[in-house]
Amino acid sequence: MIQLLEDILHSEIPLTKEIGITVREYTCNSLTLQAPLKNNLNHKCTAFGGSLYSVSVLSGWGLLYFLLKEHDLEGHIVIQESNTKFIKPVESDLSATCSFESVERKDKFIKMFKRKGVARIQLESRITFDNDDHVVFKGSYVVHT
Repeated sequence: MIQLLEDILHSEIPLTKEIGITVREYTCNSLTLQAPLKNNLNHKCTAFGGSLYSVSVLSGWGLLYFLLKEHDLEGHIVIQESNTKFIKPVESDLSATCSFESVERKDKFIKMFKRKGVARIQLESRITFDNDDHVVFKGSYVVHT
């Protein structure tokens, strides 16, 4: 399943292949994407903000992709609104983890999608080193048929 998501990201969103996004870990409640720093350097030799945003937003997109697959559902996943806080420079490989806030919220999202063919959910992704947040991304995603 992890390889399937990587293949879809690389074919549907070519940027992901260029910046080297791979799936590091998936559980039923969280997804971690990573990308090598060498593909994503800025002029300060730290991670480029656009790459940090991309890995973060796509960790939420991928988490929803897996959720739909687990429930045998099809839908178009889009980001509706987002906010990214760049707290500290990222000086190593990028690793963004997105998690569902709660099982109840995840279940409510699926129930709404099944009933109406459209659902919205807020997700948060973090890029953290040594238990210290460097980037915090909050996004509102919409899934529709």
